[in-house]
Amino acid sequence: MSFGAELQESVGLLKLNTLSVSATAKYYMDVESLDDLRSALAWARENGHQTLVLGSGSNLVFAGDFNGLVIRVRIAARYWEQVDDTGATLVLGAGESWHEAVLYAAGSGYKGIENLALIPGTAGAAPVQNIGAYGVELCDTLISVTAWDRDSAQLVCLDNAECGFAYRDSLFKRSPGRYIITEIRLRLSRTKPLKLGYRDLEEYFGDAASQDLDALTVAEAVMAVRRRKLPDPEIIPNVGSFFKNPVVPAGKFEELQAMYPDVVGYPQAETVKLAAAWLIDQCGWKGFRNATVGVHNRQALVLINHSGGTGKDVLDLASEIRESVRERFGVALEMEPGIVGG
Repeated sequence: MSFGAELQESVGLLKLNTLSVSATAKYYMDVESLDDLRSALAWARENGHQTLVLGSGSNLVFAGDFNGLVIRVRIAARYWEQVDDTGATLVLGAGESWHEAVLYAAGSGYKGIENLALIPGTAGAAPVQNIGAYGVELCDTLISVTAWDRDSAQLVCLDNAECGFAYRDSLFKRSPGRYIITEIRLRLSRTKPLKLGYRDLEEYFGDAASQDLDALTVAEAVMAVRRRKLPDPEIIPNVGSFFKNPVVPAGKFEELQAMYPDVVGYPQAETVKLAAAWLIDQCGWKGFRNATVGVHNRQALVLINHSGGTGKDVLDLASEIRESVRERFGVALEMEPGIVGG
């Protein structure tokens, strides 16, 4: 089997996950093209090895070593298509930095993803989680995803509807391992209004009129707000929000509200999205630390690895938090990051 990139053995993954958890890949390969990807998958198949596709490692926990082939997708591409007076389509290779792409788009005068600034990870990982922040989700602008379908052994293009997006969910998350994203397309606008309704942004801008703001200014505001609340993974290892905001029936929210008048919830059609951070904080976890891991002192959703903790340390703490929330509020928390190994 011929490779365009080097196949490596026994590669440490400490620097390839934002939780800085120590783990080892039995085999490892960077892929920078579709041909590289096909070759890597063929090698793994012929040698009977499982595979793990990795971007920047910003949304997973290594519970142990990976006894197979880790494929790090580093496919680069960033260009515009279908440019007109109202907007343009931004094409991103799966290996592109998401945050850098946001700043590039906003700096070019295009709106739509500026509220998603400073979210770690790659463009190829963004659709898997349907990343979202400050009132915006990726699915709001995504046109299509190009991916290698391992079931059919061919490259496919899936439009927005086919991606099956939901809150922090997608077809790709529900079919783990089947699709390997190589490229995404986003339709961005020059004319649509900015989305500034989220409380943190309203407070940041105060009385400033939205027509006086541009996408880059909003991206910079989002960065400032996030930096106040969230730790930099390069300084304090973390994967961002560790738990999803749970969605409960309206009746359940009314029960909680009767017992806890300050409970934070966001009404939807027939359900209410609860603020997981509020639930965790009420259980006394914000700022908690044991010998190796803990909960950030400014954001209860963020678990941190402050002193060389293992994946098991992180997951044990997550289990304790989930159990305390379940016992007190009768609400189940779901973890956002994927679990690998162990």
